Amino acid sequence: MLHLFLDERPWFRPKRRGYGAGLPIAWQGWALLAVHAALIGGTALLLRDRPVLLTGAAVFVALAPMPLYRARTEGGWRWRW
Repeated sequence: MLHLFLDERPWFRPKRRGYGAGLPIAWQGWALLAVHAALIGGTALLLRDRPVLLTGAAVFVALAPMPLYRARTEGGWRWRW
């Protein structure tokens, strides 16, 4: 099972314009996107009564997987016109 995640093929296409990753092109990309969205939503629900903690946790949960998105984007992240 681990070999499915160690595969070097890209999980995301690059954006046509701008900077960053576009839509997923592999099931691993879709799985990462779903887990990422669930973590952000779960964090918001769990900490909804503590706004200061929610803000910090939401920023952390939103930014933590960005290196993985970048590493798995076809052609990497760069500005595209």
